[in-house]
Amino acid sequence: VYRESLSECQKRTILDDDLPYEEEIIRNPYSVKCWMRYIEFKQNGPKSTLNMIYERALKELPGSYKLWYNYLRERRKQVKGKCITEPAYEEINNCHERALVFMHKMPRIWLDYCQFLVTQCKITRSRRTFDRALRALPVTQHPRIWPLYLRFVRNLPLPETAIRVYRRYLKLSPENAEEYIDYLRSVGRLDEAAVRLAAVVNDESFVSKEGKSNYQLWHELCDLISQNPDKVTSLNVGAIIRGGLTRFTDQLGKLWCSLADYYIRSGHFEKARDVYEEAILTVVTVRDFTQVFDSYAQFEESMIAAKMETTAEMGQDEDDDIDLELRLARFEQLIARRPLLLNSVLLRQNPHNVHEWHKRVKLYEGNPRQIINTYTEAVQTVDPMKATGKPHSLWVSFAKFYEENEQLDDARTIFEKATKVNYKQVDDLAAVWCEYGEMELRHENYEQALRILRKATAIPSKKAEYFDASEPVQNRVYKSLKVWSMLADLEESLGTFQSTKAVYDRIIDLRIATPQIIINYAMFLEEHNYFEESFKAYERGIALFRWPNVYDIWNTYLTKFIDRYGGKKLERARDLFEQALDGCPAKFAKTIYLLYAKLEEEYGLARHAMAVYERATQAVETEERHHMFNIYIKRAAEIYGVTYTRAIYQKAIEVLPDEHARDMCLRFADMESKLGEIDRARAIYSYCSQICDPRVTANFWQTWKEFEIRHGNEDTIREMLRIKRSVQATYNTQVNFMSSQMLKATTSSTGTVSDLAPGQMGIDDMKMLEQKAQQLAAEAEQDKPKPKEKILFVRSDTSRSELAELSKQANPDEINIDDDDEDEDDEDQGPEGE
Repeated sequence: VYRESLSECQKRTILDDDLPYEEEIIRNPYSVKCWMRYIEFKQNGPKSTLNMIYERALKELPGSYKLWYNYLRERRKQVKGKCITEPAYEEINNCHERALVFMHKMPRIWLDYCQFLVTQCKITRSRRTFDRALRALPVTQHPRIWPLYLRFVRNLPLPETAIRVYRRYLKLSPENAEEYIDYLRSVGRLDEAAVRLAAVVNDESFVSKEGKSNYQLWHELCDLISQNPDKVTSLNVGAIIRGGLTRFTDQLGKLWCSLADYYIRSGHFEKARDVYEEAILTVVTVRDFTQVFDSYAQFEESMIAAKMETTAEMGQDEDDDIDLELRLARFEQLIARRPLLLNSVLLRQNPHNVHEWHKRVKLYEGNPRQIINTYTEAVQTVDPMKATGKPHSLWVSFAKFYEENEQLDDARTIFEKATKVNYKQVDDLAAVWCEYGEMELRHENYEQALRILRKATAIPSKKAEYFDASEPVQNRVYKSLKVWSMLADLEESLGTFQSTKAVYDRIIDLRIATPQIIINYAMFLEEHNYFEESFKAYERGIALFRWPNVYDIWNTYLTKFIDRYGGKKLERARDLFEQALDGCPAKFAKTIYLLYAKLEEEYGLARHAMAVYERATQAVETEERHHMFNIYIKRAAEIYGVTYTRAIYQKAIEVLPDEHARDMCLRFADMESKLGEIDRARAIYSYCSQICDPRVTANFWQTWKEFEIRHGNEDTIREMLRIKRSVQATYNTQVNFMSSQMLKATTSSTGTVSDLAPGQMGIDDMKMLEQKAQQLAAEAEQDKPKPKEKILFVRSDTSRSELAELSKQANPDEINIDDDDEDEDDEDQGPEGE
């Protein structure tokens, strides 16, 4: 029955192997799986048979996307590599059209069909198919079509189609305007590109997909319209760039250059020059000025070069060309104006910069009118409260300019105006008054100078504290020490004694005096023989200041008082010294104590002087006590004799640190030995030895050894050596104890002796310490200086080994005690040595 139902053609194509699939299809004609199995089985068979099976399947299942997709892909594969003029292509196109009747909502079918048409170079049919796809598909599927569509139109020879397609595309995706702009620039449609770019720049909600900022887009627009003035006709270039100048105030240099470049390319050179001039007179940063000025200079150079080239081509003489000379002069003037223009930029940036105003005046040097105008503008512009620098210096320099030109009346007028300015600091106004007075002094107008300074120091109707910033400086300048000091100098030189004294008294009453002012006042009174008045001035200064500021006043006061009265008013002088020393810091006590002791030595009692020296040794700083004890000992020896100094030496040894106490012991012992008190000297050496490590203080032991050589015997030498060993053992014990603690801490961190009890060490550790101690002792012996003096007594019997080495000198009868090379017997190393 099945075979009879088939046509003759089908009978010829159906093979025996196809029967199972055919039977399955008859049973399930609407099963996609059955048809796909049959198709897969016939995949390697004849293409016509495969196509026939697809057609049969689609006739039964026209709504199957899977069948249509695989069928169309198979048909496209069959014509791959063939010439596009073959009829098979049109058959496949018809297949796609039939498929789209049912698959018109499937974007993949549309994409494949469009791509297939593009490969056939059917431009109109492809464009219409893309449009049909966009109409058929929902808008959410359009992003799959547009990339292929845009790529297709970008490759067309004429840009009009692409432009129209892009316009439609941007209505749905305005965020891709940059892509359209790039295409327009690539095809030379710069006018529309500029319009589109301007619209993007003006759209505040636009976000660049390429990550460009609005400022970068604006610069692209400026470069585009300025470099192509003949192609961009739809925009007002000047208005656009000037709009950017008001919009981006921190990046003006490039925008100004773009505007000038537009006029240059348009052939409007004078307009370009006007733009450059306007730019260099309005920019406020050095960077923008540098960009504009360099571009301006390059423009002028190119104009000169073009003119010279034109002149050379026309065969004219360059020397007779007035236009060329004008351009050269304009260029030279531009270069000469650069420092002044740069200064103007800095002043626009900060009009209260005093330093830049001074620089501007120097730039106008040789032009008095411009200098006056500059100073006038400066003093009117600079706000003292916002000024950077010293604003009063502008007024002073302005007045000095008139003074140098011998216009004193004008200079006085400037100074008078300067004194009425509300400066931020009182020192500024004080400096103006002082400069005013010095100008009058330079022209020998002494009375005028005095009048000016007296006016400056006059007490205002409303008094104010010096540091009260809420009050104007004119109400506070009367407390300026700078003005008062100059007035005092002028009164001393030009005024009377009474007027000068009144000035100094007024300074002290205002409580603005310094120690130097007090000393100057006292010296002034002393020069006029008012000694008691000068001492009263010192007293007033002492009442004003505290330590350490009062030190100079006390030092000068005491010196002058002693020079004046000597011993006539000794009790008064003592009271002054006691008053000075009351509360005196240790840092300043030394000078006053020495001055006090000198007074007692020259005019008082020696015991009082010694008492002062003794107090000084306790009152001075620790670092100066040694020097103070030396002075004390020297003066005591000169006044009472050397025996009086024993108590002083003893106290110094007790008080001073070991370093200075050791020196005192040596001097004390030397004094006793000179007095013949050998036992006293030996006792001193023995006492001092306890603070002398033999490895460090080899000089002490050498001195003691030389003393024993001169004055001792065998027993005393033996005792000295015993003491030395005892002291050395004491220091070695201390060093070994510290070393053992350090070693224990170190080895505990490494785990070698961490298991030992505290205070215990292993045998190896003790050996290490002993070796270290022997090494240190050997180094100390090598560094120890050799004795230079031989002893003066001779022994006939040297039975002890410790003295055997003493006979190694050139004279065998002389003995040289070198305890560093001795090897003591065991009995000398007993407990008593410890």
